[in-house]
Amino acid sequence: MSSEIPLSGAQHPQVEEESSKSTSKKAAKKEAAKQEKLRRQQERELATATYSISAEDDNDPLAANYGYVPLTDLQSKEEVNIRKWTEVGALVEQLKDQHVLIRARAQTIRPVSKNIAFVVVREKGLTVQCVVTAQPDVVSRQMVKFVASLSRESIVNVEGVVSVPNDPIRSTTQQQVEVKVRKLYCINKALPTLPINIEDAARSETEIERALQAGEQLVRVNQDTRLNYRVLDMRTPANQGIFRIQSQVGNIFRQFLLSEGFVEIHTPKLIAGSSEGGASVFKLDYKGKPACLAQSPQLHKQMAICGDFGRVFEIGPVFRAEDSYTHRHLCEFTGLDVEMEIKNHYSEVMDMVDRLFVTMFDALNENCNKELEAVGRQYPFEPLKYLRQTLRLRFEEGIQMLKDAGVEIDPYDDLNTEAERKLGQLVLEKYGTEFYILHRYPLAVRPFYTMPCYDDVKYSNSFDVFIRGEEIISGAQRVHLPDFLTERAQACDIDVSTISTYLDSFRYGAPPHGGFGVGLERVVMLFCGLNNIRKTSLFPRDPLRIAP
Repeated sequence: MSSEIPLSGAQHPQVEEESSKSTSKKAAKKEAAKQEKLRRQQERELATATYSISAEDDNDPLAANYGYVPLTDLQSKEEVNIRKWTEVGALVEQLKDQHVLIRARAQTIRPVSKNIAFVVVREKGLTVQCVVTAQPDVVSRQMVKFVASLSRESIVNVEGVVSVPNDPIRSTTQQQVEVKVRKLYCINKALPTLPINIEDAARSETEIERALQAGEQLVRVNQDTRLNYRVLDMRTPANQGIFRIQSQVGNIFRQFLLSEGFVEIHTPKLIAGSSEGGASVFKLDYKGKPACLAQSPQLHKQMAICGDFGRVFEIGPVFRAEDSYTHRHLCEFTGLDVEMEIKNHYSEVMDMVDRLFVTMFDALNENCNKELEAVGRQYPFEPLKYLRQTLRLRFEEGIQMLKDAGVEIDPYDDLNTEAERKLGQLVLEKYGTEFYILHRYPLAVRPFYTMPCYDDVKYSNSFDVFIRGEEIISGAQRVHLPDFLTERAQACDIDVSTISTYLDSFRYGAPPHGGFGVGLERVVMLFCGLNNIRKTSLFPRDPLRIAP
């Protein structure tokens, strides 16, 4: 989902309707009623929850070693005897026989007898097994009973000693150690009945289908339910991986561009209501004046170039009011935008795309192995195929490849979704890459500020970039001459009075420049081979969803 936008009516979004709007609204209403019923049930359960330190037997001499921590003990007081905490991910064999203190979620509780219970606790997607065994003067039977009564997903503090069992542990992540529990306190009790179980939400389709073939029926958590209870859904290993990968994409984008002499900027998201044109904007009242949420930082990042910053980038929210009910469109997403001076040729912008994304893909493959494995366990995918030097094809070449494959395409029209996917298959078969650049697009399908080609005005100095047959980036050289820019705007039926400050920026002197925009969520979706952009948006906003 790129941030580049058309400011004319010449370019129309490609819309794939997954279901009709009326059906979606009916389903949403039904789901809302279901949520309200569940909320009332949870309130009743919460009212019966105990939050004070409690022993199962008042006569238990070891009662102080376990229980629910009261509010007064959770309120920060003076810093006295600060304790050292160990993260679950740091529990390794080298810590054998050492005393540790950890805070995590009780993922599963398995009582074996009155004298022993197992608790698998989870922190940041990593798990370790804790063993509670009744021992004189250390752990009482009442403590074992208390641990067995804990509700899953409760937050607990565990104190114990690290041990290394003789047999491999298969019920946890890579931690091949156990914690022999000495003390355990619940600092926040989860509801006994959760809207969705983490184990169900973490289940792969392959596992569900295999169970069906064996005559079993496992719970399948659908997408709407996941998003309604996103806080629970994001606890799954796959989601922990997805959003940690997303964090790295933004970090690599920023660090690479800073190393190339770019300046990070922050452009306004409140702009004049008519400046973007068209109907796909979120309109609002701005102190009695019409305004809208920005569809892109496009105009302002160009103005920053006119302000002599030379090279700029931004990571920020982008808003689109289009009624697109597809697997790859959102009403709000995170845009990664770049603008830079051009010294000789607009290929300099494509060079930047090439080096930036090859660097990004290399870094993700090298540094996010655990996260990629976690994603792949629930959503199996093949690693992205890309070249050391990114393939570049002219638009005319892409059209010819499609024609040779029997796909008839208007040579001066944009590619629709099916044509993009087909071309992606053809490119993979011929060149062995799933990441490539298609440039010299027809001028008629690009925004008014796009520079036409010098040798054929039907084409432009613009490009799109594709991953696995889907567009992720739009970019181009911009028109920096004010009179020509005004002419282009008028030719695209844009009221130039609504963009007067933008046009004036070029009248004060502007260097040749170009840039591109890319959607963060779409990059992660396609790099990880996922089938829906809502999986890579922490709290998605689409035409039917504005909560949670």
